Amino acid sequence: MATRGSRSEKVRRIFQQFDTNHDGGLNREEMAALVVAVNPRVKFSDEQINAILDEVFRTYGEFIDGEKGLTYEGLLRTYDDGAGDVDRDFDALGLELNFDETKGVSIASEASSSSIVDERVVESQKKQRTAAWAVSPNHGIVFDDTWKIMDDLEILIKRLKAKQAKDGKLKADNFDAYSDAGWSRELGPSSEISEKRVFWEESGHDYASFVKELGVLRSRADGARSREEAFDGHMAIGRVLYEHQLFKEALVSFKRACELQPIDVRPHFRAGNCLYVIGKYNEAKEEFLLALEAAETGGNQWAYLLPQIYVNLGIALEGEGMVLSACEYYREAAILCPTHFRALKLLGSALFGVGEYRAAVKALEESIFMKPDYADAHCDLASALHAMGEDERAIEVFQKAIDLKPGHVDALYNLGGLYMDLGRFQRASEMYTRVLAVWPNHWRAQLNKAVSLLGAGETEEAKKALKEALKMTNRVELHDAISHLKQLQKKKVKPNGGANGEGAFVIVEPTKFKTVGERTTLRQDLSTALEIRSFQRITRLSRCDVELLKKEMSDKDVPVSYSGGGVPERSIRKPNLEEILRRLLNFLKPETFQGAVKAINERILSVLDEVGSGRVDLGMFYAVLAPICGGPPEKRKRVAFDALLWRPVNEGGSQIKKVDAAGYIKLLRSIYVPSHGTSEILEVHGETDTSMVSFSEFLSMFDDPDWGFGIMSTLLKLETGDRNRHGNHICSVCRYPIIGSRFKEVKAHFSLCNQCYSEGKVPSSYKQEEYKFKEYGSETEVMKDKCMCFTLHSNNDP
Repeated sequence: MATRGSRSEKVRRIFQQFDTNHDGGLNREEMAALVVAVNPRVKFSDEQINAILDEVFRTYGEFIDGEKGLTYEGLLRTYDDGAGDVDRDFDALGLELNFDETKGVSIASEASSSSIVDERVVESQKKQRTAAWAVSPNHGIVFDDTWKIMDDLEILIKRLKAKQAKDGKLKADNFDAYSDAGWSRELGPSSEISEKRVFWEESGHDYASFVKELGVLRSRADGARSREEAFDGHMAIGRVLYEHQLFKEALVSFKRACELQPIDVRPHFRAGNCLYVIGKYNEAKEEFLLALEAAETGGNQWAYLLPQIYVNLGIALEGEGMVLSACEYYREAAILCPTHFRALKLLGSALFGVGEYRAAVKALEESIFMKPDYADAHCDLASALHAMGEDERAIEVFQKAIDLKPGHVDALYNLGGLYMDLGRFQRASEMYTRVLAVWPNHWRAQLNKAVSLLGAGETEEAKKALKEALKMTNRVELHDAISHLKQLQKKKVKPNGGANGEGAFVIVEPTKFKTVGERTTLRQDLSTALEIRSFQRITRLSRCDVELLKKEMSDKDVPVSYSGGGVPERSIRKPNLEEILRRLLNFLKPETFQGAVKAINERILSVLDEVGSGRVDLGMFYAVLAPICGGPPEKRKRVAFDALLWRPVNEGGSQIKKVDAAGYIKLLRSIYVPSHGTSEILEVHGETDTSMVSFSEFLSMFDDPDWGFGIMSTLLKLETGDRNRHGNHICSVCRYPIIGSRFKEVKAHFSLCNQCYSEGKVPSSYKQEEYKFKEYGSETEVMKDKCMCFTLHSNNDP
């Protein structure tokens, strides 16, 4: 990455290249030439060029010098705002920097304007001795006394750094391996946070002394002759501390600056940045909202900062797991600044995070078009392509990300997962090995390496990898994997074994699967219920008491709107719906909540918002959610009915229209039982029927095993027993320990787990005309069954 000095010189060279009349500004004609030259692959129409120029001249109005046009400072600001890539544009133009070997100062080539060179050479020493931001217009230091405070602060920081380095307390982590957050860290010209994150030791005497002396400097700032000078002092102190990654102390200064000038955008924005870095995402969001409010009420003065505020606000929301809400702000940033490649990348990544893959691909491709060497964008684009089934293209894009950043953990790990999905186990294990080379304690990579080695037939190596994973974490899935490996080892020496020791199996058609006893679940029903149960687990909705839905309906006033057909409904935008979900699932960590929202968006919201309006019928949403929430089954059904009553079309009575009830059941089945036919349900129940149904009649419709949601009884059985273990019993097909129900074939006496039974798999060594299974929820039931059989045999004895 270029230093700040070389970066500003590159911008200066670009500016000089296109300032053909040497008047110190880029007029519309010169600016148009620059846009075309740095985008050689793009064929711009006159309308497009004019639209871009209008946006630039409007957004950066304070840097427009009359007829001359955009000043050098304005061009520098556009690059600082992420509107372009300095290095890429500089290379595209074929420009070069020359360096004075004796002074170490970058100077312009012979074609440069000598007056500009002279101006820079004779620049005051005060401006040379500090960071570029300190002398930038509007965001730099204004008062002379602030310079003195800065000098003293730099001395304090150097002293602290020297002491901690001597004692070995100063630590730095290389963040090059991880995806860049892509957030705008500063307003105006400033260096980015270094790739090496510095961790200061805050518990020692030297740090306490530093904080005490820092307090003296803050008191000097507070004692300034005016509020403006005090503000200038605290902002400068905060920025110096921030650049040295003393974020907690920087936050104190920015907070003080907020008190001095509450309606200024800058201290709120920078306080938000500090809070984000130290992991206080909610507080960061609040500061960014204050910055946004100040910018929107401040007129054109802060207009050019809005894209940065939107971007950082979106990232803070993502930190809380609020990805749908984040998408809104990334879109705003991209609209205000169409060339903001980071905003487009973040938008694409967020859309991928909520399962909207096509839109994600579009945004990520636009970002890469503007910045072809953006490794993180390539990584997320590849993930989105894989999700859409375009695997070969995804492999190419993952490889491009790795070529750009060889130690990119996300790209390596995700490519490993893609190879696993394709059955290319050897290549997958190579990717996981590379992940572990960068991040040695990545237990998931270690576990996946073991699984991929197992798939490649390298059982001994897989066993070693599993043991290494076990050293990193003690999670139960590792113990199950080790147990599975042992079973495969035993099975390997037996005849009829499958490849790599796995039991060979055949898939039997459903008609040959018979059940013994009324309590044994039908294979098709179990398959559907397992899928719903999986959705419950991903979303954690089974841990959300259904009473909370009722509370949301009674506590929150949602205005009535009208659909395209003129039907009144309580519709709500997806980001607002996400806020409701956050209240319902407030026990989830941000990353887990994000996964829940993705699953709900893909499975439920995509059906409720078929036309893509971005709005959802809230009453219907609650009704669809109720059956899979926590709580007694009758309560769930009651809340579903109440949610339908809450909708404006039924509000005010104790009954709902029969056609609405039928429509709800159809919707419920299309979401949770999509493999079963549902197209005729409205016709069966009468689409034009104007009759009303009570709760008891609604229950009859709901519980109907053929046309209703009768699958709920099977789901309830899974909810109460799908964590039960059956001692040493393993599934005869997959060889994993049986968890949940055990399905025992009564003639051949082999056992299947829930998953294999639902898929119709049986060991190929047991060939029968039909298979009869009895379901056992626990080993206690097995013992009772044996005792009953023993009693029957005893009674039948003469």
